[in-house]
Amino acid sequence: MASSAEPNKQPNILFIFSDDHAYQSISAYNDPRKLIETPNIDRIAKEGMRFDRCVVPNSICGPSRATVLTGKYSHANGFYNNSGSRFDGSQTTVAKLLKGAGYQTAVVGKWHLVTEPTGFDYWHILPGQGVYYNPPMIDNGTQVKHEGYATDIITDLTIDWLKKRDKSKPFLMMSQNKAPHREWAPALRHLGHDNDRAYPEPSTLFDDYSGRGKAEHDQDMTIAKTMTARDLKLEAPPQLTPDQRKVWDAYYEPRNQAFAKADLKGDDLVRWKYNRYMHDYLACIKAVDENVGRLLKYLEEEGLADNTIVVYAADQGFYLGEHGWFDKRWIFEESLRTPLVVRWPGVTKPGSVNTDLVSNLDFAETFLEAAGQPVPAEMQGKSLVPLFKGRTPEDWRKSFYYHYYEYPGPHSVRRHYGVVTDRYKLVHFYGPDIDEWELFDLKEDPQEMRSVHGQADYAKVQEELEQELARLRKELKVTDQDPPESIIRPAAPEAAKKKAAAKKKAAFEKGVPR
Repeated sequence: MASSAEPNKQPNILFIFSDDHAYQSISAYNDPRKLIETPNIDRIAKEGMRFDRCVVPNSICGPSRATVLTGKYSHANGFYNNSGSRFDGSQTTVAKLLKGAGYQTAVVGKWHLVTEPTGFDYWHILPGQGVYYNPPMIDNGTQVKHEGYATDIITDLTIDWLKKRDKSKPFLMMSQNKAPHREWAPALRHLGHDNDRAYPEPSTLFDDYSGRGKAEHDQDMTIAKTMTARDLKLEAPPQLTPDQRKVWDAYYEPRNQAFAKADLKGDDLVRWKYNRYMHDYLACIKAVDENVGRLLKYLEEEGLADNTIVVYAADQGFYLGEHGWFDKRWIFEESLRTPLVVRWPGVTKPGSVNTDLVSNLDFAETFLEAAGQPVPAEMQGKSLVPLFKGRTPEDWRKSFYYHYYEYPGPHSVRRHYGVVTDRYKLVHFYGPDIDEWELFDLKEDPQEMRSVHGQADYAKVQEELEQELARLRKELKVTDQDPPESIIRPAAPEAAKKKAAAKKKAAFEKGVPR
């Protein structure tokens, strides 16, 4: 690999984006459970930079994708939630700006923004959430059907486009996996990858949410109560071909029969669900990591590695049993924090680690500066290029604003906003039936088990955080009342039940549980 990038040549940008990939399941992040080895993702960190404090402004799939494209918060780009938002494709995006600067632009894989992509020379996307096996996709507006496993297919399409592109131009390729999104369906080659390993449990697997408020108690995202038969592979996905189904059944059926015979209850049942979840989720990660390796190999073989920025990230963090949960949405660490590793030969120092407070809000600005383009004033993030070079600007952020909107909705996580610093989090849960504040000290309570809001020892800290939160809301132009378009209107009770049942049935038929 070259020791220095060409100073006057615009770099290619390969942005590899996964859905719900927890940093705990990337071995470069050194989770004490040692859940899995990810040698190819780790290689990006080894040959570049690992970011240990990359956070998101709204921990949910669609809004995170809108933020990556626009460099704006949800209230500024108009995409608040997965339940009713539609992306306004007429607004300024990094893809449009780079295309205007002479880049070829492409997006392949998960899109999840409802409207069709704009600003891309080529797009080949999954409709909605997409499915893992034999997925239908949309190729520049034309519906097509693929045979195989989604993660492999997305990488195939990525490499095919890279081979066929106009090689006189630099490129922005956004290669976006569905995996490891719920329902965590593995590539068939990875069934049994862990030899029925009993996974180490997070210490908070049986959290009772004492020391916290109504929001934590009222959620619906526990391994114990929320997981469905499809999640637990007690039902097979309908998209499998007969031959694929034989492989599926050969692995799952004997284990499912043993599970039924055991008739587990209580904590033992939760432990079984946790281990089934870990097998499936981590198997999805194995396919992601393999395909990251394929992309890195292609860059090397084509002589592109030295002038290509490779970014691996996810749209948010994810719970792997911590607090008894799966999913995301919260301002809390496992949800808020997303993996980010970057390789830029000659710019990022191999094996370097950054602990600054960064965000996917910064990605658009970063790509623009790397390409030598101006950053529009309307964008709300900061370019990471100085950090890539090992220099943290003196005015780099010390706090970060977070805002989650999707309630009522899947998993019943209350609307909340808050401010995050290196040590503290102040959060406000709000709504017609809730008005609660919580404060967490990450140094004294890294697992966020006990709110210290209102305690005398934290009075000064609380006051400072309240002032900082008010400053950020003013600076970011957050309105006192949530905009009408962010509101999810609950239906009448009977209508709501019928709608929910119909939606659940349709989702399972398509293999896309929320």
